[in-house]
Amino acid sequence: MPKLFVIQDDSLNAFASGISTSSYTITLSTGIIEKLNDEELQAVMAHELTHILNRDARLLIISIIFVGIFSFLAEAAFRVAANTRSKKNGGMLIAAILLSSLGFLLAMLIRFALSRKREYMADAGAVELTHNSNALANALQKVASDPYIEAVTRKDIAQLFIQNPQQKGWLDRLFTTHPPIERRIAVLRQF
Repeated sequence: MPKLFVIQDDSLNAFASGISTSSYTITLSTGIIEKLNDEELQAVMAHELTHILNRDARLLIISIIFVGIFSFLAEAAFRVAANTRSKKNGGMLIAAILLSSLGFLLAMLIRFALSRKREYMADAGAVELTHNSNALANALQKVASDPYIEAVTRKDIAQLFIQNPQQKGWLDRLFTTHPPIERRIAVLRQF
């Protein structure tokens, strides 16, 4: 059974975290608790519980490690290239920089795609647990109206929420870990 935490904030948001049975948690804002009806809140809890059952936090950490590895390799290759005077070594180092940069970009894209897919899977898991796709669709619609939690300032934490509270402009949406909430609602309405 995951531990339950509450953030004192009127906004509507929630997230699941933890990488082992002793660290699993579901965190809800007071706003989501107060503004959703029982069926909607149950659907949100089922969504977050599905993240735990699927071990999505562990998968996210592994993907972040791979992005970090490629980032380190790209930076190391760049530093070596910057300090090398030989043209022969320079060509090889430029190739190393390009390959490691490409690896970094691919790792980031795979991480975002994987995370977006996991959100759809958590939505489907919530429907499977509650047998009520409209409850989650309605909850997501309400969450979309006010997901911003002022206390969340770190992007690595913001990406855990059911709706990223820092996502504002089109550039944020391009590199987001969540699919557009409108698309998620449309998929849920099809059930």
